[in-house]
Formats: sequence, structure tokens, C-alpha cells
Amino acid sequence: MPSPRLPRPPRRPRARRRFGVALAAALALLAGLGGTGATAAPRPQGAEGLREVMFVGNNWDGTADVIEARGEFRRVARVNVIPDRAERLREIHLDPIKLAFFLGVRNGPGEGHDQFVDDMYATPDGTAMVVSRPSFADVVSVDLRTGRINWRFPVAGYRSDHMAVSPDGTRVAVSASTANTVHVLDIVTGRQLGSFKTGDKPHENVFTADGLLWNMSIGEVTTALDAPWLDWTKGDRKITVVDATTFRTVRVIDMRERLDAFGRGDLSDAVRPLVFTPDEKKLYFQVSFLNGFLEYDIATDRITRLKNLPGNPATDPDRTTWVNDSRHHGLSISPDGTKLCVAGTMDDYATVVDRATLQEGPLVEVSKPYWATVSGDGRSCVVSESGADRVTAIDFATGKRVATVDVGDHPQRVRLAHVPADWTGPAAG
Repeated sequence: MPSPRLPRPPRRPRARRRFGVALAAALALLAGLGGTGATAAPRPQGAEGLREVMFVGNNWDGTADVIEARGEFRRVARVNVIPDRAERLREIHLDPIKLAFFLGVRNGPGEGHDQFVDDMYATPDGTAMVVSRPSFADVVSVDLRTGRINWRFPVAGYRSDHMAVSPDGTRVAVSASTANTVHVLDIVTGRQLGSFKTGDKPHENVFTADGLLWNMSIGEVTTALDAPWLDWTKGDRKITVVDATTFRTVRVIDMRERLDAFGRGDLSDAVRPLVFTPDEKKLYFQVSFLNGFLEYDIATDRITRLKNLPGNPATDPDRTTWVNDSRHHGLSISPDGTKLCVAGTMDDYATVVDRATLQEGPLVEVSKPYWATVSGDGRSCVVSESGADRVTAIDFATGKRVATVDVGDHPQRVRLAHVPADWTGPAAG
């Protein structure tokens, strides 16, 4: 069946990779010198004085927009998450190794831009936003009243990435992607509570209700060695599952073995965004270069289904032009577990998929969607349109767009959060 033709939504020109194998190898050498799936925000104690919102990280701006978590998703405020920019840049430019990695982030995963905000969560009392800043290789807590930094935690290595917050909202895990390490911090004080080692380039983190913390390492995604037969060059990619209290490894899942057993040795084993079903018995995950997703049964330890989604005929078939090896990047699940929402990043659409039948709904035209999450009322899938600087909500029931709101430059992560009910933005922001 031919794929439906999707008109291209307005978007900025897509940047091609700006560095080749030589620079990637140089950065790898420098690295050697240094060493739940539904994404619901935990309901804080005393929540009667708090307001549910969504944090939208504008990666290239260094800002985070705060929008309503349901309804019209109107913008509430904007937070500057790099108030210490001058100090950080001065520090970087005085250190040749830090400067090399800073420029590597800009010319690699940043597509020619600095990456100032990757992920964000609120503290339990709603007074601060905790942010990972890839180009500054750190995590900071920004006071939502004053806009000032409460604390800063430099991660191991030279780049910070995805985070996750514990079910009780008190701990935050952050991937240190060049150090193959995950740090777990006290979300209020920034004190490290523990850490653990991962595969190459740790990416997404997910806490589960059974007291575990899952990390997915994605390997090298900024090299141009993207042909299927060169997949072995991408590094050691695996899921590392640890006890969320002791940080001891309890399980390692190599999806290469599971994909081979499923008969799809041609697929990458770099696990990108994933979501668990509400009972945490199955997970759905995306992998590099695939326009679709897979289903994995946790108890039997095997891949059970694959869903291929339509490709946009206008998408450049040259895999080296796909951002950080992504074809589709962004996945969420409805609170009742019946619907999945998929961000078709390089194909410029998002769609709701019935989990029982794996039948997709309407292909909603959006521009380079980079993330998918769930609205505060659970009725909508919310995707970031990084190519058009806006956020769009899609109704889980109908699969149709219900709202769109403009945000800052290159929105990526979107997270539910709580802020004080009377909060309208930082005084100094």
C-alpha cells in the first residue's frame, strides 16, 4: 500500500551533519581523556497550593516555556535557564578540552546550535525548575520566583542529556553521555545520591513503580557511518536496569540479541524513547532509523510485535541527513494504556496508534516533532514541533489536533510539572 503524501509544514532548513568521521574520532579520543513511561508528574504533597503546568525546553534558546497542561495550552511564562551563560562560556574557553567538546556538541547533536536545555522537572514544592544543559555539561536548579540558580551539578565528562524524576519527586537521574554514567541527585539540594555505569552514550532514563531505574544507551549517533552494514561502529548499546535505591545493576538487556531472535537483524539496537504500559508488563520502544516502533514483553524477555508507520515521500532517503540517527523520536501512551502516540520526526507527522490492533489514526502534519508526552487531564498527546517552534496537542480519542501554541527556538522535551498557583514568571527572568 503506498504511503500517503504529506505536504511539508513550514520549517527551518534541515541542517546536514557538519562534521565527518575525522572530527568524531577526535572527540572520541578526547573522551578517553575524561574518563514511568507515561511521563506523569508526581503529585506533590500540599498540591492544593500548586498549579499543574507543562515545561517546554527550548533547546537552542536556553529558555523554557511554561504552558497550561490542558485546554488551550496557553503560555504562562518563560524562564531563562542560562542566567550564568557568561560565566560558563568564560570557563569553557579557558579549557581547550572543554572547548573542543562544547564545539563538538554544537556541530554534532546541536545541528550547528548550542544545546542549552535538554530536560526539566519541578521540585516537589514547585519553587524551582531543575534543568539539564548539554552544552554546559551540568544540571542546575533555577528558582522560579527570582530566576537565579540555587545549585549547579557538573556531570562527569562533557555533556548532560535526558533526565527522569523518581515516583515520589525527590530524586532526579541524569545521563552524562560522554562518561557513560548516570548520576542520581537529590532534586532539592543537588547532592549526588549515587551513580552507575551504562553502555555507550546513555540517553533516556525511566523510573518504574517496582523500584527500578532503566537507562537506554544509544551509542554514537553523530557519525556519518549510517549504512546498516556499519551498525557495528555505533558502540555498545544496551538497557541497564538498576535498583533505584542501591544503584546496583539487576539486569542488562541487549536488544541486538532480541532483534536477531525476532528476525530483524537489519534493525539498529539503539533504543530511543520508550514507554511502559500502566501495569509495566510491556514496553514499546523506537530504535534509530526506524519509522515505527517495537513491542517487548518484559516477563518473557522477547520482542513480540513490530509496527511500521508510513514514510513521508518527501523525506530525504539519505540516512546521514536524519537528525542524530532518528527517524521517529517521541513516544507516549494514554493513561488507560489503549493508545500510543508517535512523533514521526523526520517524516513531519504525529499519529495515535491503537495498541491492540497497531492501526494508526490520522497523520497529523507537524514539523520535526521531537518528543511526545501526555496532557495533565490525560486526554491529549502533546508533541513538540522543533521545526516550527510550537507545541501541538492531539486528542487520543479522535487522533486530531486540538490545540497549538507558539514557544521558543527548537522545543524538544515537554514535561508535566507543578508550580505555585499564583506564579506568573520569575521576577528576574
